[in-house]
Formats: sequence, C-alpha cells, structure tokens
Amino acid sequence: QVHLVESGGGLVQAGDSLRLSCVASVSISIFNAMGWYRQAPGKQRELVAGITRGGSTNYADSLKGRITISRDNAKNTTYLQINSLKSEDTAVYYCNAEYVHALQFWGQGTQVTVSS
Repeated sequence: QVHLVESGGGLVQAGDSLRLSCVASVSISIFNAMGWYRQAPGKQRELVAGITRGGSTNYADSLKGRITISRDNAKNTTYLQINSLKSEDTAVYYCNAEYVHALQFWGQGTQVTVSS
C-alpha cells in the first residue's frame, strides 16, 4: 500500500515563502514521476509541478519563476518550494505519485492559505 503524506502548509501572508513536503511510504524511485497539484475552492485540480525519476522538471506556466520542485530519494520525499506567495495561491496542495499513467497515488492534501 502506498501512502503519501503532505506537510508544510498553513496560513501565511502575501510575499512569504513555503516549502511543502511529501513523504512516501515506499521508495519514490519506483515511480515514473512525482508531482504537486492544487485545487482552489470552486476550481478544478491543476498541475503545479512535476519531476521525473531522472530529475526532469515541468512547471505550470502561471507559476514559473516562483516554484521549485525537488526530490530526495534517500528520504522518500518530494518538496515544493513556493516563493512570493499570492492570494491566488490559496488552495489545497496534493502530492501525486505516478507509477504508470493508469496507476497513480494521491496524498490527502495540505491547505495553503495566503492572506493579503
């Protein structure tokens, strides 16, 4: 059974930075890719950032320049650094692990609330 546990969210002010963490119950090296998604109230879940097993990264165009995804295989942990937070970044942030496209796992999410 694969479990993903996110942490690092909270209430912050506009302009602050956060680092979200996602700890997996298994080695993340077995997954093709790890990713972060977010879902704001009344909106669909959207991809924020992804990182492949080989370390290639991709970012949502709207967030490029403010976010960095990274992984530490030894700790089974994936990170998302978000800088210069804006009120529109308020959302639940979910960790995703893709074994293959048809088999993906999700964490429970961590709430990020940005006050202006």
